[in-house]
Amino acid sequence: MAQFAVIIPAAGAGKRFGGDVKKPFAQIDSRPIFIRSIELFINRPDVVQTILAVAPDDYDVVKEKYAANLMFMNIKLVRGGEERYQSVRAALEIVADEADFVAVHDAVRPCLLESWIDKVFDEATKSGAAILAAPLSGTIKRVAASGVIDETVSRQGLFEAQTPQVFRKDLIRAAYQKLPADLRPTDDAEVVERSGHGVTVVAADRRNIKITTPGDMSLAAAILKEFSSAKKARGAAPMGPFGEAQW
Repeated sequence: MAQFAVIIPAAGAGKRFGGDVKKPFAQIDSRPIFIRSIELFINRPDVVQTILAVAPDDYDVVKEKYAANLMFMNIKLVRGGEERYQSVRAALEIVADEADFVAVHDAVRPCLLESWIDKVFDEATKSGAAILAAPLSGTIKRVAASGVIDETVSRQGLFEAQTPQVFRKDLIRAAYQKLPADLRPTDDAEVVERSGHGVTVVAADRRNIKITTPGDMSLAAAILKEFSSAKKARGAAPMGPFGEAQW
């Protein structure tokens, strides 16, 4: 069985989120978003390591306030960077030797079905690089700086990239080593694409939401409630170790 290390980047500034609490540490039903995202992976038999990358300014606070969670869930904590790719690069340096693949999952994307994880992990073992993505369904407009529509863009073949994004360990490490210093990629698939390796898309749907604004919180809460109800109907109880520390 292929072995996976999971990197959870949680160091972003979250400028669009606003407020005094950073996105990963905001709470849905009294549980931090980043904890919910981590719990998606820690009980999987194919996951051998989970790494949480936080902003340097948050490192000591997270280490203290969430010490019990980090220990219970066997989470490695690393100092990330100002940009997402810098956090991933820092985490890649401590990926376990026994991991064959690396999965990167946003700390603020807690609405993830186990079947989606299974599918993207499986595809990565076949192709070396795979991501979850959702096909665009709305009408797409390219808009000029003036606010006037330039053109209507065909949505055929257009997908919104999501996470997890999963890569063979040697592949993503090599891709990051070759990354130009002046490039600021917004996801890891771009890093691997630029290295010349193809990345396969595994279709998910828009419920795999990335929490970006305060308005996304209520939507994510509703999706999680839907997922929880489905689990209970199947007789599977969601895992929750104990009450999390307050940020």
